[in-house]
Amino acid sequence: MYYCGIDIGSTTSKTVIIDEDKNIKNFSLIHTKFDRDASGREVLQNAIDEMGIKREDIAYIVSTGYGRRSLSFYDKASPEIICHALGTCHLVPGVRTIIDIGGQDSKVISLDENGMILKFEMNDKCAAGTGRFFEVLTGRLLNVDMDELGEMAMKSDNPSVISSMCTIFAESEIISFLSEGVPKEDIVYGMVLSIARRIVAMGRAGQITFEEPIVFSGGVGGNIGAFKAFEKILKKRPMGLENPQITGALGAALIAHKEYQK
Repeated sequence: MYYCGIDIGSTTSKTVIIDEDKNIKNFSLIHTKFDRDASGREVLQNAIDEMGIKREDIAYIVSTGYGRRSLSFYDKASPEIICHALGTCHLVPGVRTIIDIGGQDSKVISLDENGMILKFEMNDKCAAGTGRFFEVLTGRLLNVDMDELGEMAMKSDNPSVISSMCTIFAESEIISFLSEGVPKEDIVYGMVLSIARRIVAMGRAGQITFEEPIVFSGGVGGNIGAFKAFEKILKKRPMGLENPQITGALGAALIAHKEYQK
């Protein structure tokens, strides 16, 4: 028997399937479509096909993420903060702080020694501090692919100072840097630093102390330049994950396992 978590995010939809012993058997990811329900069905079917099992082999499904209630076939919907915390704790026992930067939101979660959520702060109203900030500005202005950003940021020793976190005003600053002949590497690292400062300030405003171990997740969690930026600001090195986008769906799958055992 298997248990499934489906995370319908604004940018990507993810599915994790675990077995009776909570081992991860499959992780699948697709870009979220306009039809959230269709996205959930597709990513689930991909996982089922890859495993060579039947839909009837999945005992329980928990949905999470922005589109969690858009699905027509879940057994339970669970808030993404809870799912991210559970999934991260499963992968990194003892984690005390989670920094998650997704396509359209960013969040900082503080946990106690038992993995219980103490407090959290979340930005889901503005592109500032999210993957969308990178996507809009680097793609249009720098002609740089998202996958290249981390390596470019690592090459910079003189990052540009991007003072505005508003995407529109930041665009004007970047255009000015380009007209002055500032290297792309310095502009990219300046953008990464500006996002890191925003997220750290957001967490500290909520009295989060960024206690270690700190785990970095979400789509931007694959950007090695972001680790450099957060270490520079926090004076602490966040830990990475082999697959930083897995945590929400994994947490939902763990809840599915627990709910079915009741």
